Amino acid sequence: MSARRHAFVAMPFGTKPDSNGVTIDFNAVYDNFIKPALEAAGLEVFRADEEMRAGDIRTDMFQELLMADLVVADLTIDNPNVWYELGVRHALRSRGVVLVCGGRTSTAFDLYTDRKLRYGLQGGALDLATLDSDRAALAKMVIATLAAWHGRSVSPVYDLLPHLTEPQWKTLRIGDVGEFWARHDEWQDRIELARRNGRVSDILVLADEAPIAAFRAEAALVAGIALRKAGSFAFALEQIDRSLAVEPENLQARQEKGLCLQRLALARAPGYSLERARAHYQAVLEDHPRDAETWALLGRVDKDAWTGAWNDPKWEAARKRSGAADEEALLARSIDSYSSGYRANPAHYYSGINALTLMHLHEHLCGAGPYTDEMAVMAGAVRYAAACEADASKTFWSKATLGDLEVLAGTPDRVKKAFRDAIVYNDQDWFTLHSCRAQLVLLQTLDFRAEVVAAGIAVFDRAIDKLTPPDVQREPRRVLLFSGHMVDAPDRPAPRFPATMVDAATQRIAAALDEFDAGPDDIALCQAAAGGDLLFLEACLARSVRCRVLLPLSEPQFIAQSILPSSDGTAWRKRYYDAKARFDSLRIMPDELGPLPAHVDAFERCNLWLLYSALAFGADKIRFVYLWNAGGGDGPGGTGHMVKEVQARTGRLYW
Repeated sequence: MSARRHAFVAMPFGTKPDSNGVTIDFNAVYDNFIKPALEAAGLEVFRADEEMRAGDIRTDMFQELLMADLVVADLTIDNPNVWYELGVRHALRSRGVVLVCGGRTSTAFDLYTDRKLRYGLQGGALDLATLDSDRAALAKMVIATLAAWHGRSVSPVYDLLPHLTEPQWKTLRIGDVGEFWARHDEWQDRIELARRNGRVSDILVLADEAPIAAFRAEAALVAGIALRKAGSFAFALEQIDRSLAVEPENLQARQEKGLCLQRLALARAPGYSLERARAHYQAVLEDHPRDAETWALLGRVDKDAWTGAWNDPKWEAARKRSGAADEEALLARSIDSYSSGYRANPAHYYSGINALTLMHLHEHLCGAGPYTDEMAVMAGAVRYAAACEADASKTFWSKATLGDLEVLAGTPDRVKKAFRDAIVYNDQDWFTLHSCRAQLVLLQTLDFRAEVVAAGIAVFDRAIDKLTPPDVQREPRRVLLFSGHMVDAPDRPAPRFPATMVDAATQRIAAALDEFDAGPDDIALCQAAAGGDLLFLEACLARSVRCRVLLPLSEPQFIAQSILPSSDGTAWRKRYYDAKARFDSLRIMPDELGPLPAHVDAFERCNLWLLYSALAFGADKIRFVYLWNAGGGDGPGGTGHMVKEVQARTGRLYW
């Protein structure tokens, strides 16, 4: 399920004569050929004359030519407006253009070699003998064009000027440009609300529904970052790759991909290694050789490679220290990466303090060497850069950097004061404090300035003790995802889940839950329709499983549509309310995700919402239980749809 991509049609309006004087009804061409073909290819279609509001129609036209996923230009006649619009599109975007011609093919020199789709005309009207095949051919061409989005440029402007870069789509918004942008604004507000509330599943659904490619890329990136921070690195990487499929040169997305590759390597996920992450960052640096953040990320990979070579929990302290010294080459590589970042941008004190700390460790482990002179100079530069931090949101990190400098050369008292000054700006973030402490523990492991480091650790220990740590017990052991048929209505012609089978279904669901010892450490996710859903929820509640229910409609609508029509609907409604009183949470899709987009089914949308909610915890935790007759549903969004989606994502299914 996803929102339709957006297509803009540049063509003559009304009736116009061709070069032979034959009058062509272009409105009929649009209504009966172009629009149906584009809709069959899954696109939402817009033509400039369909914007009825007052104002300059060119404003809307320019926005469409910039933002649309696809522009279809009809070159049947030499219409100056169409040629102008095609030229604007070629100037703004390098791809996403399909050319069609009725009856004849344009011989314009600039487009002579471009592929054009010819459709049939008879006496100025569409040729009914070829209309079906013409529509099918256009739909096929459109699908192929969108699939090859990042292939060869179709714009002669970008083809002949290879160093020309496309403008940033969102920065060229101008004025009040109508309902198209109003929908974007509402959609973006929903994405931002979901991001602030940590609702990764909401972001994922909304990302599928983004009206144009630029916003799909942005939403997938936001979702990927949220998933990475939540520890779902494989799922995060999938979203980052979705973003990069649209905007392959986006620097932030490329950096985020490297972070995911690094974390997957550290987690020893099959197919991932620190060398793969390193190669990725090196490729980014080929395009951005002076980007300090990318150099710092590469330095982190190199540092992980160094620590991974000696920091074995089974080794005693002396062996760790000698091992760290033996891996001097890896340590030097990490120093070089961080130093390259700091030299590229001396204001980037994060790379500076990391380079400086590792230089001190190198001298501590290997004796005075190549970094002695540089260390004194860099210390003053890093201190000045951190002290000049103007971004209030980074005050903690700037002051923590000053504390790190005291660890390298100061006294225990100065370390305590510097870190206490930083913690004032921490805003109760347990993870950030724990991260800073972990860096000090690494120094402690290598017996670096033991008294000073111990003083710093003590400051962070006291600060951490004052906070409520993340409730790791609430992180689910398993996520029990369910989908199942409603109990049959009394007048259902062909039985599917008759009321006589409720007891048997109850027993089978209970057996499935008992198979993996479902209990308070697990989370259940499903809707709450009469039948399978409520039987599953009741069984979970009996085992103290936390039940999180997502409804595709408002509660009154859902009860009217998915509970009351079943056999003995009144009794099922009572069971729903009894169970609801014990739900861990109940979320209503229209309230949380906004109005249902055009061409999207509410129950399919809710299936994906449920699945994404489960995947946000990690695919390996999902156990999918389903009550299904292996047949088609009564409409979209049934159990068959959910089975298909889950099979595409994870393998643990319990029928």
